[in-house]
Amino acid sequence: MDEPELHARLRNGDDQAFAAVFREHYAALVGSAERLLGDRAAAEDTAQEVMLEMWRRREALPDDMSLRAYLHQSARNRALNRIRHARVVRQAEPHVRPPTASAPADGEVSALELEAAAKQAVADLPEDVRETFRMSRVDGLTYGEIAKVMEVSVKTVEARMGRALRLLRERLAQWLPEGGGW
Repeated sequence: MDEPELHARLRNGDDQAFAAVFREHYAALVGSAERLLGDRAAAEDTAQEVMLEMWRRREALPDDMSLRAYLHQSARNRALNRIRHARVVRQAEPHVRPPTASAPADGEVSALELEAAAKQAVADLPEDVRETFRMSRVDGLTYGEIAKVMEVSVKTVEARMGRALRLLRERLAQWLPEGGGW
């Protein structure tokens, strides 16, 4: 069957047309995804997701679009998204601290303690630094807007925010991941 007929049958929900597309393109999609991912199981999942998404969007598929090009581009994009996601997970791992024996078992208590400590740490900031921090983080003002309101230079705002973040990092160190923070 030719491409326009296949499109029409897919749009109408023809299972046989879908089966024909699946048979024709599935193996190639798995192969191209596996080359990017280096993992057969993840490549098969990717190819299945692409086929399922094509079926879901079948009514919106343009007549002049090549199914082969659409499917291969979709598989490539999904594989690259998996790679990006895995990279983000790997980068976040060192920042996730396992609970310690001294840490409360109840996450809600810990969150309440953190909130109270954060409020106290902000309240303990010098007044000009606290006000600059509040305008930036609570009110959402830019450094330029804060500078105008406080009648200081943008460099002064930057210095105050740097001081606020340093002081807060020091006060809240027990709740922050190793080496990090804001």
